[in-house]
Amino acid sequence: MSLGKIILNSPIIGDIAKKVASLKVNHDAGNIAEHFTKFLKPEYANTDELREEVFKIRHNVYCEELAFEHQKDNGMEMDEFDSHSSFAMIKHKPTNNYTSCVRLVRSTCDEELLPIEKFCYESIQDKNYDPKKFKRTEIAEISRLAVKSDFRRRQSDRFKGSAVGAILESTYSESELRCFPFIAIGLYMVAGTLAIDKGIKHAFVMMEPRLARSMKFVGIKFIQIGEPIDYHGLRAPYYINAEIFLGDLSSGFKSLYEEIQKEVAK
Repeated sequence: MSLGKIILNSPIIGDIAKKVASLKVNHDAGNIAEHFTKFLKPEYANTDELREEVFKIRHNVYCEELAFEHQKDNGMEMDEFDSHSSFAMIKHKPTNNYTSCVRLVRSTCDEELLPIEKFCYESIQDKNYDPKKFKRTEIAEISRLAVKSDFRRRQSDRFKGSAVGAILESTYSESELRCFPFIAIGLYMVAGTLAIDKGIKHAFVMMEPRLARSMKFVGIKFIQIGEPIDYHGLRAPYYINAEIFLGDLSSGFKSLYEEIQKEVAK
């Protein structure tokens, strides 16, 4: 089965499949990092202004588009976990627009729960990976990953003219369109960089099982620690650490990760 038939098509992380299918992950791997960094720039949201941009992207995706949360008067989606989180975004260089965001929720004490602990704790069936087993300062959750609709594209949109998830081909070059499916992968890599920088040894995420399976094809092997539940769609709890994250990355995506590290370190 081809990679393009396996990798996820999701309204939040976008269509990784349609363009990844045109790149054999190992054969053309050397082009991935170069192509990504030509058009896209990852960066930490380390100022109030940039964090507001994160909250606006989340509002656009989670409140306006998907209606997972109620719309807010100020156009920013925020919650109790943001006070103990770090944030990152990916910028589209030619337009200087931010395409997407992700956060890393951290914990320094028992009162600072991770979202998975507060809302989905019962879904964690493998107690070897119970967050409560680890030092609070060494755990985190990758959360609120969102990609704006302008930078997502599903094959059917070309014919149906759907406003949701469509990319106007007259606006973006073919070269740019080729790198957009890597935005979600790039977000996980930025989150991984954040986690390593912050001394995080154990990371959790609630994600669709299809996404977790597809991530294996680039070498990111999340460990499923419970059965799927209905949480903003069918999602299951997963665990990952630095050794797992870095251990099996294919050559091209390892190069991409190294480039992302360089970019966010500037």
